[in-house]
Amino acid sequence: MSDRGILSSLRYLLADFIGDDDDEPPFLPEGLPEPVMAVASKAIHLLIDYQGPSYARLYVDRLRRFIGKRGVDDVMLGEIARLMAVRMSYQDPIRIAQLKLAELSGPPGGSAGSVDIRKFRLEELIGALPAVVAEYLLDAIEWVGWAHKRVSIRFSTASRFGIRRLKIEAGLRRWRLLSVRYAKERVWVERWLHMIDRSLTKQPQAAPTVIQTATMIEGYGDVYRQGMADWNAIIDGLAKPTFDGALALSDLAGAIAEARAAVSPDPRQTALKRKIAEIRARVPVNV
Repeated sequence: MSDRGILSSLRYLLADFIGDDDDEPPFLPEGLPEPVMAVASKAIHLLIDYQGPSYARLYVDRLRRFIGKRGVDDVMLGEIARLMAVRMSYQDPIRIAQLKLAELSGPPGGSAGSVDIRKFRLEELIGALPAVVAEYLLDAIEWVGWAHKRVSIRFSTASRFGIRRLKIEAGLRRWRLLSVRYAKERVWVERWLHMIDRSLTKQPQAAPTVIQTATMIEGYGDVYRQGMADWNAIIDGLAKPTFDGALALSDLAGAIAEARAAVSPDPRQTALKRKIAEIRARVPVNV
């Protein structure tokens, strides 16, 4: 993760936490191609709803890095803009509560309320808390062997109590940027952008494929954890060593596609690791 990325994230985290937010949405970045404007505008509105104007400004700052960059056409920039917004609005219990509350804004009398039950890993629920508290709790549940324990959470608009609880959960948005989960997501987004940047420099034809690796990570619970582990395996095993010059892989895009085809819901990643090893074995390793 670059120093610039760290400073940007910390600046916007502080602004949101202390309330130093002028409630004015950020402008679209200068020089943004017209075909990308609708995607970026939609993303800005999404992220304001998700976290606030300062968080949307972080999105604009990140997107600005690729405007006018050599090798980045309108289609590629649009995909960076779209997928970055998806990852920056990652699903956590706070977001699910926000979306559930939004159901109440429908037409009067249109719905009597409903109940959703979602399953999270215990470590995931704790990870949504501020790191100063979460880190001690995570150590404790790891010690007793509960980190991977599944917990069912009700998100209900069917009763006053359920709605009141949703409002409390959604109100935790203010603390989201201090959470363990956000710290991990911030690092991931910056690394993904860095890999795109390196691909544009080292192997431009692979850049669209590197961009699309963001689709490997989605949702929450086991699906999210598996996707993150698979993404890191492919990036660390194929993309990074190619960019570093340690692996003479001439067709990185094809290699990533081949590796992704071997992904399965296996926590041990047996098939994926085997496929990555096969791909690496075909090419010389530079020393």
